[in-house]
Amino acid sequence: MNEALLRELLGRFKRGELEERELVSRLSSLPFEDISFARIDHHRELRWGFPEVIFCQGKTPAQSAAIAQKIVERGASLLATRADRETSEAIQSVLPAAAYDELSRTVTLRAREPEALPGKLLIVTAGTSDLPVAGEAAQTGRMLGLDVATQGDIGVAGIHRLMHYREQLETASVVIVVAGMEGALASVVAGLVQSPVIAVPTSVGYGASFQGLAPLLGMLNSCVPGVAVMNIDNGFGAAFLAFKILRTAARIAEAGK
Repeated sequence: MNEALLRELLGRFKRGELEERELVSRLSSLPFEDISFARIDHHRELRWGFPEVIFCQGKTPAQSAAIAQKIVERGASLLATRADRETSEAIQSVLPAAAYDELSRTVTLRAREPEALPGKLLIVTAGTSDLPVAGEAAQTGRMLGLDVATQGDIGVAGIHRLMHYREQLETASVVIVVAGMEGALASVVAGLVQSPVIAVPTSVGYGASFQGLAPLLGMLNSCVPGVAVMNIDNGFGAAFLAFKILRTAARIAEAGK
C-alpha cells in the first residue's frame, strides 16, 4: 500500500464507489497481513517508499510464492532476492509476468514505474566473480527508481582499468564497490571520489579470505574516512542504502524550493 493507492481508496469511498465494509477490510490489514507462516508488512511502502522485499533463502518455494502473491494483490511491486530456479518457477506459477534474473537471483515484477530519483548510482566490482552480488545491487537499485550503471572487473590487480573510468566515478552520486579477496578496491575508490562509497565484501577468494571475512575486515579498517560497509554478499542492502541517501537528498532539495 503506497500513498497514491491509499488516496485512491479514500477517494472512491467519498464518491460512493467503495462500500464501508470493503474500505474497513482493506485498511484493517494495512499494518500487516497474517498468513500463518509470515506476517506481511503492507505498511512498509508508506514508511520507506518501497514495499516489503522477500528474502527467499530459507523459505520453501511455496512460501515465497504465497508471500509474493499477497504483495502483488495489494497493487505493490515485487522484489524477491536469493531466489533459486525452483523458487522463481513457483513465483511465476502464480505471477506469470514476474521476471527471473539468474545471475542476481532476483525475481521482479513492477506494479508501476518507480519514481525516478535524481543522481546516479555506479556499481563497480573488483572481479567477474563478484558480479552476482553486484547484480543483486543493480536489480534492487533499478526497482527503487535509481539510475544505475555497472562496471565490472576493474580491481586493484590492474589498477589502470579503474583509472579508465575515472570520469564516471567522479560524476556518480553514490558508488557501490563490490569486492572479494582482500577487498582493497573500496579504499582505492573512496580515496578518489567525493561521493558516498558503500563497500560490499563478497565471499569470493581463496581459503584465507574466510568466505568474505577478510575483505569485510579490510573494508571496516579502511584508512579512508566515511566508507559505509555492508555485510558479506549484501548487494541488496547496499542498493537500499544508496536509495535512502538519494531519496533523502531529493526530499531536502524539494523542501528548500
